[in-house]
Amino acid sequence: MSAPLPVPGTVRALLLDAGGVLVRPNFARVVAALRARGVPAEAGVLAAAEHRAKRDLDRPASPGPTTDEERAWRYFDLVLDHSGIARSVATDAALADVRAWHARNNLWEDVPAGVAESLARLRAGGLRLAVVSNANGTLGALLDRLGLAPAFDAILDSVVEGVEKPDPRIFRLALERLGAEAGEAAHVGDLYHVDVVGARAAGVRPVLLDEAGLYPGADCPRVRSLAELAEHLAPAGGAR
Repeated sequence: MSAPLPVPGTVRALLLDAGGVLVRPNFARVVAALRARGVPAEAGVLAAAEHRAKRDLDRPASPGPTTDEERAWRYFDLVLDHSGIARSVATDAALADVRAWHARNNLWEDVPAGVAESLARLRAGGLRLAVVSNANGTLGALLDRLGLAPAFDAILDSVVEGVEKPDPRIFRLALERLGAEAGEAAHVGDLYHVDVVGARAAGVRPVLLDEAGLYPGADCPRVRSLAELAEHLAPAGGAR
């Protein structure tokens, strides 16, 4: 059984992962790249495969210099696998095209329904918010383009900061910028061995966003959406 969520009123600072919590990949762009290389694909099929692809990728850190960038592109191979699309020269070329576009613009540009409203509710509830994300140096510009940046008191992009989750230093940087202590903070992310492990190492309470219910045995609180967490931490009635 999962652990209970933090008690409302005990969390004054909330750290949020970007990918998988605030934004998702724009699979329409991935489909366009695949089709341009002659590979049939449907955005809905790829999106439906995403959760199991991430679950397959979510493993303890292995020895050696594995980076978030390496994990991210293994993730797309897994999305294709779970979508029934065989790897080929054409799919490799399409994913190379996607990678090039992502490096310039950031592919994680699909904002799930309810995210903006949930952020507004959390802020109205008196919480200070920070994004803590393994990203590629474009996160600030992306969130600004999507209209989400004003919701946050701090935005930490691992490439800009020079450290990435699960290293606890990036969580401590976020706490410092929020003027918060670890004991009054929580972090919500969608990868156990990146977000939960990293937050705990920094003394921050973790919450796992498990939209598809693929972590039934997790030893941490779980939610199915950011809206569920916002409803719990910032119940109707305004700022505390």
